[in-house]
Amino acid sequence: MVWLRRCTHYLFIVVVAVNSTLLTINAGDYIFYTDWAWTSFVVFSISQTLMLTVGACYYLTFTGVPGTATYYALIMTVYTWIAKGAWFALGYPYDFIVTPVWLPSAMLLDLAYWATKKNKHSLILFGGVLVGMSLPLFNMVNLITVADPLETAFKYPRPTLPPYMTPIEPQVGKFYNSPVALGAGAGAVLACTFAALGCKLTTWTYRWMAAWSLSG
Repeated sequence: MVWLRRCTHYLFIVVVAVNSTLLTINAGDYIFYTDWAWTSFVVFSISQTLMLTVGACYYLTFTGVPGTATYYALIMTVYTWIAKGAWFALGYPYDFIVTPVWLPSAMLLDLAYWATKKNKHSLILFGGVLVGMSLPLFNMVNLITVADPLETAFKYPRPTLPPYMTPIEPQVGKFYNSPVALGAGAGAVLACTFAALGCKLTTWTYRWMAAWSLSG
Protein backbone atom coordinates (compact mmCIF):
# COMPACT_ATOMS: atom_id res chain seq x y z
CA MET A 1 0.00 0.00 0.00
CA VAL A 2 2.93 2.31 0.72
CA TRP A 3 4.36 1.93 -2.78
CA LEU A 4 0.93 2.52 -4.31
CA ARG A 5 0.50 5.74 -2.34
CA ARG A 6 3.99 6.87 -3.30
CA CYS A 7 3.40 6.16 -6.99
CA THR A 8 0.11 8.05 -6.86
CA HIS A 9 1.93 10.97 -5.23
CA TYR A 10 4.35 11.21 -8.17
CA LEU A 11 1.49 10.71 -10.61
CA PHE A 12 -0.10 13.88 -9.22
CA ILE A 13 3.03 15.87 -9.91
CA VAL A 14 3.24 14.70 -13.50
CA VAL A 15 -0.41 14.54 -14.58
CA VAL A 16 -2.41 17.01 -12.50
CA ALA A 17 0.12 19.83 -12.44
CA VAL A 18 1.07 19.45 -16.11
CA ASN A 19 -2.52 19.42 -17.31
CA SER A 20 -3.56 22.39 -15.18
CA THR A 21 -0.47 24.27 -16.37
CA LEU A 22 -1.30 23.64 -20.01
CA LEU A 23 -4.90 24.73 -19.55
CA THR A 24 -3.77 27.83 -17.71
CA ILE A 25 -1.26 28.76 -20.41
CA ASN A 26 -3.89 28.36 -23.11
CA ALA A 27 -6.16 30.73 -21.17
CA GLY A 28 -3.61 33.52 -21.61
CA ASP A 29 -3.49 34.13 -25.35
CA TYR A 30 -2.11 37.64 -25.75
CA ILE A 31 -3.96 38.43 -28.99
CA PHE A 32 -7.24 37.40 -27.41
CA TYR A 33 -6.49 39.56 -24.39
CA THR A 34 -5.64 42.56 -26.57
CA ASP A 35 -8.83 42.29 -28.60
CA TRP A 36 -11.22 41.67 -25.75
CA ALA A 37 -9.45 43.54 -22.94
CA TRP A 38 -11.25 43.45 -19.58
CA THR A 39 -13.69 40.75 -20.59
CA SER A 40 -10.72 38.49 -21.24
CA PHE A 41 -9.07 39.43 -17.97
CA VAL A 42 -12.13 38.18 -16.08
CA VAL A 43 -12.21 34.92 -18.06
CA PHE A 44 -8.48 34.34 -17.60
CA SER A 45 -8.60 35.09 -13.87
CA ILE A 46 -11.50 32.71 -13.27
CA SER A 47 -9.94 29.91 -15.35
CA GLN A 48 -6.62 30.20 -13.52
CA THR A 49 -8.41 30.32 -10.17
CA LEU A 50 -10.30 27.11 -10.90
CA MET A 51 -7.30 25.19 -12.24
CA LEU A 52 -5.20 26.16 -9.24
CA THR A 53 -7.95 25.39 -6.71
CA VAL A 54 -8.93 21.94 -7.90
CA GLY A 55 -5.37 20.68 -8.27
CA ALA A 56 -4.05 22.24 -5.07
CA CYS A 57 -6.95 20.93 -2.96
CA TYR A 58 -6.55 17.50 -4.52
CA TYR A 59 -2.87 17.45 -3.69
CA LEU A 60 -3.31 19.10 -0.27
CA THR A 61 -5.97 16.73 1.04
CA PHE A 62 -4.19 13.69 -0.37
CA THR A 63 -0.95 14.42 1.47
CA GLY A 64 -2.62 16.09 4.47
CA VAL A 65 0.41 18.36 4.84
CA PRO A 66 -0.14 22.15 4.99
CA GLY A 67 2.21 23.77 2.51
CA THR A 68 1.51 21.27 -0.25
CA ALA A 69 -0.75 23.71 -2.11
CA THR A 70 2.12 26.20 -2.36
CA TYR A 71 4.37 23.38 -3.52
CA TYR A 72 1.80 22.51 -6.18
CA ALA A 73 1.66 26.15 -7.34
CA LEU A 74 5.46 26.16 -7.51
CA ILE A 75 5.37 23.09 -9.75
CA MET A 76 2.86 24.84 -12.02
CA THR A 77 5.09 27.91 -12.09
CA VAL A 78 8.21 25.98 -13.10
CA TYR A 79 6.32 24.04 -15.77
CA THR A 80 4.92 27.29 -17.15
CA TRP A 81 8.34 28.93 -17.25
CA ILE A 82 9.64 25.96 -19.25
CA ALA A 83 6.65 25.95 -21.61
CA LYS A 84 6.74 29.72 -22.13
CA GLY A 85 10.48 29.50 -22.72
CA ALA A 86 9.75 27.15 -25.61
CA TRP A 87 7.04 29.51 -26.87
CA PHE A 88 9.46 32.42 -26.69
CA ALA A 89 11.85 30.49 -28.94
CA LEU A 90 9.00 30.22 -31.46
CA GLY A 91 8.37 33.97 -31.43
CA TYR A 92 5.72 34.36 -28.73
CA PRO A 93 6.05 37.01 -26.00
CA TYR A 94 7.48 35.59 -22.80
CA ASP A 95 6.21 38.11 -20.26
CA PHE A 96 2.48 38.34 -20.96
CA ILE A 97 1.46 36.84 -17.63
CA VAL A 98 4.02 36.61 -14.84
CA THR A 99 3.38 33.09 -13.61
CA PRO A 100 4.21 33.41 -9.85
CA VAL A 101 0.72 34.92 -9.60
CA TRP A 102 -0.45 31.53 -8.28
CA LEU A 103 1.92 31.34 -5.34
CA PRO A 104 0.33 33.87 -2.92
CA SER A 105 -3.15 32.47 -3.57
CA ALA A 106 -1.90 28.95 -2.91
CA MET A 107 -0.34 30.18 0.34
CA LEU A 108 -3.77 31.42 1.44
CA LEU A 109 -5.17 27.97 0.67
CA ASP A 110 -2.50 26.38 2.87
CA LEU A 111 -3.19 28.93 5.59
CA ALA A 112 -6.91 28.11 5.63
CA TYR A 113 -6.13 24.40 5.90
CA TRP A 114 -3.52 24.86 8.63
CA ALA A 115 -5.43 27.45 10.70
CA THR A 116 -8.54 25.24 10.91
CA LYS A 117 -6.51 22.17 11.94
CA LYS A 118 -6.91 20.38 8.59
CA ASN A 119 -10.67 20.81 8.44
CA LYS A 120 -11.70 19.86 4.92
CA HIS A 121 -14.95 21.81 4.97
CA SER A 122 -13.18 24.96 6.12
CA LEU A 123 -10.67 24.43 3.33
CA ILE A 124 -13.48 24.32 0.80
CA LEU A 125 -15.31 27.37 2.12
CA PHE A 126 -12.58 29.66 3.43
CA GLY A 127 -9.81 28.49 1.12
CA GLY A 128 -12.01 28.66 -1.96
CA VAL A 129 -13.18 32.18 -1.17
CA LEU A 130 -9.64 33.38 -0.40
CA VAL A 131 -8.22 32.00 -3.64
CA GLY A 132 -11.13 33.24 -5.73
CA MET A 133 -10.91 36.76 -4.33
CA SER A 134 -7.13 37.06 -4.29
CA LEU A 135 -6.00 35.71 -7.64
CA PRO A 136 -7.67 38.40 -9.83
CA LEU A 137 -6.01 41.04 -7.64
CA PHE A 138 -2.57 39.47 -7.96
CA ASN A 139 -3.18 38.93 -11.66
CA MET A 140 -3.91 42.62 -12.16
CA VAL A 141 -0.78 43.64 -10.24
CA ASN A 142 1.27 41.38 -12.50
CA LEU A 143 -0.34 42.66 -15.69
CA ILE A 144 0.49 46.21 -14.69
CA THR A 145 4.17 45.30 -14.47
CA VAL A 146 4.50 43.54 -17.84
CA ALA A 147 4.69 44.86 -21.39
CA ASP A 148 1.67 46.61 -22.84
CA PRO A 149 -0.51 43.95 -24.53
CA LEU A 150 -1.32 46.20 -27.50
CA GLU A 151 2.36 46.92 -28.12
CA THR A 152 3.08 43.22 -27.78
CA ALA A 153 0.41 42.34 -30.32
CA PHE A 154 1.98 44.60 -32.94
CA LYS A 155 5.45 43.31 -32.12
CA TYR A 156 4.39 39.67 -32.45
CA PRO A 157 1.74 39.57 -35.21
CA ARG A 158 -0.22 36.37 -35.79
CA PRO A 159 -1.27 36.24 -39.44
CA THR A 160 -2.45 32.65 -38.99
CA LEU A 161 -5.36 33.68 -36.74
CA PRO A 162 -8.47 32.16 -38.38
CA PRO A 163 -11.26 34.56 -39.43
CA TYR A 164 -13.83 33.09 -37.03
CA MET A 165 -11.61 34.04 -34.08
CA THR A 166 -11.30 37.67 -35.11
CA PRO A 167 -13.48 39.84 -32.86
CA ILE A 168 -16.15 42.01 -34.46
CA GLU A 169 -15.53 44.87 -32.05
CA PRO A 170 -13.59 45.28 -28.81
CA GLN A 171 -15.69 44.62 -25.73
CA VAL A 172 -13.90 47.03 -23.41
CA GLY A 173 -15.73 47.43 -20.12
CA LYS A 174 -18.86 45.73 -21.41
CA PHE A 175 -19.56 43.59 -18.34
CA TYR A 176 -18.56 45.79 -15.48
CA ASN A 177 -16.43 48.79 -14.64
CA SER A 178 -14.01 46.75 -12.53
CA PRO A 179 -12.71 43.48 -14.00
CA VAL A 180 -10.92 42.69 -10.72
CA ALA A 181 -14.19 42.94 -8.76
CA LEU A 182 -16.10 40.83 -11.28
CA GLY A 183 -13.35 38.21 -11.47
CA ALA A 184 -13.04 38.09 -7.68
CA GLY A 185 -16.79 37.80 -7.14
CA ALA A 186 -17.29 35.04 -9.68
CA GLY A 187 -14.05 33.31 -8.69
CA ALA A 188 -14.96 33.27 -4.98
CA VAL A 189 -18.19 31.41 -5.72
CA LEU A 190 -16.82 29.01 -8.31
CA ALA A 191 -13.58 28.27 -6.44
CA CYS A 192 -15.53 26.78 -3.51
CA THR A 193 -17.14 24.32 -5.92
CA PHE A 194 -13.81 23.35 -7.41
CA ALA A 195 -12.19 23.07 -3.97
CA ALA A 196 -14.93 20.59 -3.10
CA LEU A 197 -14.20 18.73 -6.33
CA GLY A 198 -10.50 18.55 -5.46
CA CYS A 199 -11.33 17.10 -2.04
CA LYS A 200 -13.72 14.61 -3.61
CA LEU A 201 -11.05 13.48 -6.03
CA THR A 202 -8.89 12.56 -3.04
CA THR A 203 -11.70 10.40 -1.65
CA TRP A 204 -12.13 8.66 -5.00
CA THR A 205 -8.38 8.11 -5.26
CA TYR A 206 -8.19 6.44 -1.84
CA ARG A 207 -11.15 4.21 -2.75
CA TRP A 208 -9.44 3.26 -6.00
CA MET A 209 -6.19 2.43 -4.21
CA ALA A 210 -8.01 0.33 -1.61
CA ALA A 211 -9.98 -1.59 -4.22
CA TRP A 212 -6.89 -2.07 -6.39
CA SER A 213 -4.77 -3.38 -3.50
CA LEU A 214 -7.51 -5.81 -2.41
CA SER A 215 -8.01 -7.13 -5.93
CA GLY A 216 -4.28 -7.75 -6.23
